[in-house]
Amino acid sequence: MESTTFKDVFKSSILEKTSSISIVDALIGLLVAFALGLFIFMIYKKTFTGVIYSQTFNISLIIMTMTTSLIIVGISSNVLLSLGMVGALSIVRFRTPIKDPMDIVYIFWTIVTGILCGAGFIGLAVTGSLLIGLVLFVFVNKIKIENPYLLVIRYNENSIENSLENVISGNAKKYSLKSKSVMPGNDFEVTYEIRVNENDMNFINKVSAIEGVKSAIMLSYDGNFTA
Repeated sequence: MESTTFKDVFKSSILEKTSSISIVDALIGLLVAFALGLFIFMIYKKTFTGVIYSQTFNISLIIMTMTTSLIIVGISSNVLLSLGMVGALSIVRFRTPIKDPMDIVYIFWTIVTGILCGAGFIGLAVTGSLLIGLVLFVFVNKIKIENPYLLVIRYNENSIENSLENVISGNAKKYSLKSKSVMPGNDFEVTYEIRVNENDMNFINKVSAIEGVKSAIMLSYDGNFTA
């Protein structure tokens, strides 16, 4: 018959699991994850080209990096915990819509960085983040990307379409007719996708000055519409 000792009475599975985790390694992983998350925060702020900058989304990138690192630190010491964590996280559903594809890139970047920091691959996480940040900074800020414009014209004279074509062709490097609609009151509306010479927007005044044109609207399109 086995006897129960004083040590067995106060034996705790929680303390055993805590002792199996290196607090120093966990702190190092979290600190590096915070530093790299702050680096991602700065790169996102410097390279943002969307319509409305979201400070809360940018801050969430830092927290996501640290949280992912914390999860990896926890599950790396216990195989059963890792399986349970996978099952628990698989039921999580995020309903927030992501409109800009670059936001998905940053989210994936923070998750990968957090995983590497939690797993102890500090050098790989730092090197990869520096290279990714450099590529994003160069391609977004230094390389000029020519975005198209959408020109929406409403007019009431079908006979002025040739005049519209002449003005657009004379001031745009490239253009194509996207749609034509007949509006109530015998008004017409056409939409052109155009690329103007060095972002020259003055020719829209020439379009508006054509007799019969009721309105002319120019929209910039880079994944989001901005008037």
